[in-house]
Amino acid sequence: MTRKAATAKATPAPATHPVAGLAPLVAELRSLIQSARHAAATAVNTLQVLTNFEIGRRIVEHEQKGKRRAEYGDLLMSTLAIRLTEEFGRGFSKRNLDYMRRFYLDYAGRLPRIVQKPSAQLAPAGVPQAPVEGLAISEKPVRKSPNPFALSWSHYVLLLTIKDPDERSFYEIEASNEGWSLPELKRQKASALYERLALSRDKDGVKRLAAKGQVVTRPEDVLKEPYVLEFLGLDEKAGYSETELEAGLITHLEHFLLELGKGFLFEARQRRFTFDEDHFFVDLVFYNRLLRCYVIIDLKLAKLTHQDLGQMQMYVNYFDRYVKLPEENPTVGLLLCKSKKDAVVELTLPKDANIHAREYQLYLPSKELLKAKLLEWTREDEAFSR
Repeated sequence: MTRKAATAKATPAPATHPVAGLAPLVAELRSLIQSARHAAATAVNTLQVLTNFEIGRRIVEHEQKGKRRAEYGDLLMSTLAIRLTEEFGRGFSKRNLDYMRRFYLDYAGRLPRIVQKPSAQLAPAGVPQAPVEGLAISEKPVRKSPNPFALSWSHYVLLLTIKDPDERSFYEIEASNEGWSLPELKRQKASALYERLALSRDKDGVKRLAAKGQVVTRPEDVLKEPYVLEFLGLDEKAGYSETELEAGLITHLEHFLLELGKGFLFEARQRRFTFDEDHFFVDLVFYNRLLRCYVIIDLKLAKLTHQDLGQMQMYVNYFDRYVKLPEENPTVGLLLCKSKKDAVVELTLPKDANIHAREYQLYLPSKELLKAKLLEWTREDEAFSR
């Protein structure tokens, strides 16, 4: 190709050319294709979950009908695993069949008996479905029912490992509402999010967590204890500065936003303001769109002091008077510290102060320890309410 020809080929089409101005069309088609692919993937996931639910149901009903001993049940699962794997390949190991059985037992009240193929649950209303051997099919069109399972099978396998039904319900609601991927759900479970949120609530608040998930209507709803920053990769025993901690949080901002919780938007780092010719710097500034207020964060490596609390009070006052808009809610101050004394916080701050101190740690917490704290807190609350 000559240089002249190459130049001519690279020349963009004039505005009057038939293919000019394709960008809006390409964007529209891209959105359409992406939506279709997402819908197809969602449908496949839903079909797999519904099918596995039905497999679990049939296994349980077969066991109950035969009234066999546990030894027979174990043999049944092993035999089924061999035969189904030979015919359909992977996905039907004895372990997976055990999960399907448990899935039905734990979620049996979620879905009425399916009287058509699981695929019919996804079909448009009025489309006739082929009968399933052994099941009676209504001659009337089957109306599409709302999908009771919003997550993938892999999500539910992880949820089945949670014994506490309230805790399991919380993680299922949050994973569905927030669109958590499987790795995100694993991380939140490993970081004991449920226990950390529960420790910041009263008894009724804990019940609401299980029934509705994390509902944010006031600043206390987004707080947890402790905050877990294991994603920074910092050694607990190694020395690090507040600047290094701050830089690590900015570098891993996506992980930090996930740890902070719902509605947080990052605005600034080391936000400077001047008062009486003195310069002050706020470590991190966020905005919470659900609370409609600024959330300013100060990082402290040492034990929290009353001076730190007083300084945060000044920061909050400044934002309330000079930064926030009249229609926005009061600023929230959050001190993330290595350790604190609750008595110091209570004595330093007035009861209506919009300032909160929370500890952070650089490793995943012990779920057993947090559960023990939650149980102790529950007993104390019950004794106090008598």
